[in-house]
Amino acid sequence: MSPLLLLLVAVAAAPTLASAASPLHGVANDVLSEYGLPKGLIPDSVTSYTFDNATGDFQIQLAGTCYVWFGDHYVYYEQTISGTISYGAISNLSGIQAKKFFIWVYVSGMVAHPEKGTIEFRAGPISEDVPMSLFAAVPVCGNGIGAGSQLRGAAGVIRDLGLLPVAE
Repeated sequence: MSPLLLLLVAVAAAPTLASAASPLHGVANDVLSEYGLPKGLIPDSVTSYTFDNATGDFQIQLAGTCYVWFGDHYVYYEQTISGTISYGAISNLSGIQAKKFFIWVYVSGMVAHPEKGTIEFRAGPISEDVPMSLFAAVPVCGNGIGAGSQLRGAAGVIRDLGLLPVAE
């Protein structure tokens, strides 16, 4: 092949290669939009995901664990998030915890209420409606280290109650 022909092939292939290397979070977040849920429910560090159109089952791999603030709600994402999505809802959710008062609770499901502009987050028998607008933008993962960091589990409760100084 001549050098000119090689250059033309390389230039023609460049847009295809660039789109193949684009971040996956955009694609995974777009699935949420297709099901009537806001894109910002999943943070920006998606490295891979699987989605079964027939059952709605999904699994999302993040680059690592992360923390995100949504208004005054503090959320922890495990490296693997899974569940079942249907229009306007996610059930059988695992891999997401939210801090309520002094404890971290696993979020087990979500239901969109667009007529009220809220998303109902379920943690077992407990639920809370949160403004949907908090999830309009895809959040950036944080590592939870620093002045605003929060410990999960018993250490976090002990520190939050001021019972003992707890190092992070």
